[in-house]
Amino acid sequence: MRASKFFISTLKEAPSDAEIVSHKLMMRAGLIKKLSAGIYTYMPMGLRVIRKIENIIRDEMNRAGAVELTMPVVQPAELWQETGRFSKMGPELLRLKDRHDRDFVIQPTSEEVVTDIARQEFRSYRALPRNLYQIQTKFRDERRPRFGVMRGREFTMKDAYSFDRNAEAAGRSYDGMYAAYCKIFDRLGLTYRAVAADTGAIGGDRSHEFQVIAETGEDAIIYCPDSDYAANIELAEALPLVAERAAPAQAMQKVPTPGKSTCQDVATLLGTELSNTVKSLVLATDETDESGAIVKTTVWLLLVRGDHDLNEVKAGKVEGLKGGFRFATEAEIVDHFGCKPGYLGPIGLKKPVKVIADRTVARMSDFITGANEPDFHIAGVNWGRDLPEPDAIADIRNVVEGDPSPDGKGRLAIERGIEVGHVFYLGTKYSKAMNATFLDEDGKPKHFEMGCYGIGVTRIMGAAIEQDNDARGILWPTAIAPFEVVIAPLGWSRSEAVRETATKLYEDLLAAGIDVILDDRDERPGVMFADWELIGVPHRVVIGDRGLNEGVAEYQGRRDTEATKLPVAEIGAFVKSKFA
Repeated sequence: MRASKFFISTLKEAPSDAEIVSHKLMMRAGLIKKLSAGIYTYMPMGLRVIRKIENIIRDEMNRAGAVELTMPVVQPAELWQETGRFSKMGPELLRLKDRHDRDFVIQPTSEEVVTDIARQEFRSYRALPRNLYQIQTKFRDERRPRFGVMRGREFTMKDAYSFDRNAEAAGRSYDGMYAAYCKIFDRLGLTYRAVAADTGAIGGDRSHEFQVIAETGEDAIIYCPDSDYAANIELAEALPLVAERAAPAQAMQKVPTPGKSTCQDVATLLGTELSNTVKSLVLATDETDESGAIVKTTVWLLLVRGDHDLNEVKAGKVEGLKGGFRFATEAEIVDHFGCKPGYLGPIGLKKPVKVIADRTVARMSDFITGANEPDFHIAGVNWGRDLPEPDAIADIRNVVEGDPSPDGKGRLAIERGIEVGHVFYLGTKYSKAMNATFLDEDGKPKHFEMGCYGIGVTRIMGAAIEQDNDARGILWPTAIAPFEVVIAPLGWSRSEAVRETATKLYEDLLAAGIDVILDDRDERPGVMFADWELIGVPHRVVIGDRGLNEGVAEYQGRRDTEATKLPVAEIGAFVKSKFA
C-alpha cells in the first residue's frame, strides 16, 4: 500500500468529548470518526485493525470446528417474545415497527434466531454437536454511551452458539471454546486473564470472562500470584478472616458517637481499628399477587465488617434473596429499627428482620455496631451473649488485596481489566423457552444443551490501546497493527535514489508477505514520523540521501528509543527477520 493512495487523517488534538486514552488516540490516529453518540464510522486505518482481529478469530473458530453464518441484524419480535426477552431486556433493546405495524428488534445478540435455526435443522442426535458463529454488527441502546468504542451503541461482535445432546457433551463444547479463546488472545498479542465469572441473568453454571489487563479497566480481577486461581470481583470467594470465634472479653456498653455515622469515623473516635466495627446494610424483598400488587415485604439486615463492602451479586444468591431484592426505603428502616440510617445495628430492633452475617462477621467477638439511636453505637457486642445467632451465614462481601486464596495456595492480588470475551454454558434456558428439541437415540424428544461464546471485536481495538500506549501514540501488537512496517523516505520528490531504494525495499517486503506501507506523501520528516508513531506501526525504515551516501538505512521499532543504522543491502533481510 502506498500512503498517497490510502486515507490518512491524523489530528494533533483529540476532540473535547474524548474521555479515555483509547478514545483520544483512536480519534487522533484517524481510526474512527464519530457520527452520533456511541456510533462511529470505522475509517480505513481502523478497519484494517478490525479485519486482522476478525481473521484471527475466524481462523481459530474454524479450527475448533465452528461453522460461520450470518444472522439478520433486524429480527422479528415474535422470537424474542417466546423467550420473554422482548419485554424483559428493557430500553437497551432497540425496538421498531415496519410499515405493516409488526414489531422487530435490532439484535444485541442472537440466541433466539440461532435456536430457531436449530429446532428447524437439527432434528436428530446424529446432527450433534454443532457450533454456529457469526461476526456481525450489534446494537445496544446504552443510556449513556461513553469511552468511544469501549461502551458504544453499535459495535461488532463475534457470537457463537453450541448445541449438544447432554450436559456432558455441552461441557466438552465449552472446554473447546475456552481453549480456542486462549489461542485467539495469545495470537492477538494481548496480556489477558481468563477469570471465573458469575453467570448472572443469562443462566447456566459455567462462565468465564476474558479480561485484557489495563490500569484503566473498569473490572476488578482477583487472582493468586502463586496459583492458577482467578475470578472477577463478583464471583471471587471471600474466606473468613477469623479462624474461630473468641470468647467475649468485654462488657457490652452503649457509647456516645455524636455526628459519627460511618464506621471509619466511629473507629477513629473510639481509638480502635476499623476491622473491629460492623457495617449494617438493609435490604427488602417483596411478595406480589397475580396482579402484581405487593402482599408482603420482608426486611433483611446484612452485616459486613467495617472495612469490607457488600457484594450485591453474592447477596443475590442467599436463600430468600434469590428472587430479587432492593435496598429498603428510609420509612421501612425507621419502622423496623426506630432510627434513620447511620446508626443501625442488630440490637434493639422495633420489628423483626432477617439477619445475614458475612462469614468473617459471624466469627467476630467484642465488635462495635450501631445502637439504633442517633449519635450512639454499642461496643463489646458478642454473638450468643448479646444477640441471637444470625439467621444465615454467607459469603456476601468483596474480597480485598491480601485475602487468603480460596485454593489455599497464597494470598489474593487485584488488578484491573477490560472484558473483551465471555463464554457461558446456557443449559436448556433457551431451548426450553422455544421448545427446541431433537430426537435422541431412544426416539424421544429432548431439549438442546446450549452454550454461547462472545468476543467484542471492536472493543478489542480499544482494549489493546488502553493496555499499551505512550506519549507519542499507540503501541499495537504486530498481529493487529494496521500495517506491520512503514517505509519513510526523506525527500521523496527530490531524490531519485531515495525513490528507487524505498520502492525496491517496499516490493521486496510485499513479496515476503509483510504488510508494509510506503509513505510517498512527500511530507516533512517530523510530520511523517509523528503520524506513524501516533498510528502505532511497529516497525519503521527511514531512507534518505544522507544515509544512502553512507550506504545505510535506519531501522527503528516503535518501542525502541533509538534508531539502528544498517547497510542498505541488509535492511530487507533484517526486517524480515523480525517476522521469522
